[in-house]
Amino acid sequence: MDVIKDYIDFWLTKYDMIWESTYEHLILSVVALGLAILLTIPLAVYMTKIKNDTLKNIIFNIANIFQTIPTVALFAVLVPFMGIGFKPAVLALFLYALLPLLRNTYAGIESIDQDMIDAAKGMGYSTFQRIYKIELPVALPYIMSGIRVTTVYIISWTTLAAIVGAGGLGGLVLSGIGFNDKAMIFTGTILAIVIALIIDLLFAKVEKKLAPR
Repeated sequence: MDVIKDYIDFWLTKYDMIWESTYEHLILSVVALGLAILLTIPLAVYMTKIKNDTLKNIIFNIANIFQTIPTVALFAVLVPFMGIGFKPAVLALFLYALLPLLRNTYAGIESIDQDMIDAAKGMGYSTFQRIYKIELPVALPYIMSGIRVTTVYIISWTTLAAIVGAGGLGGLVLSGIGFNDKAMIFTGTILAIVIALIIDLLFAKVEKKLAPR
């Protein structure tokens, strides 16, 4: 009971710090994910339209390279060029988000039955109309799957943004380790998990609402 009481006291006394860290964590995650989505979906669509397999492989390999770099190392590499704080954290998270989003969107569009595309062409649909009205809606489950998986990854990796002074829930975890404060470590960890679960559920609702009937 003393442990529970101490933890409640921690929340009451550190309320502002907890929610500030949560807000920073959300902003970092959302900005990085949003930028990655804005780049990868149009890029994946473009890749399905070109016949140059070499160029496709180059794009995938570049995205894959960032996945192979250890998270802490990528944060550290960016610091000499961008300083500490928000910018290097967002860029590192953005680079990590590229491959799963690109791969899923590309796979989703490539899986569409060619007869469906040919039928749309026969109906006089322009390239843009085919993409907007047929290809993206049909590929939506693949796209949303990539977004949901990437979201969980990004929220998890954002905890490491604290090492470059970007704040977030990782700041609570690192401070908790430094001060041997179990309440801080537990709070930062649990809130990151809760945020990931909530956003995943929100995306699931969005997918269900947007899915073609």
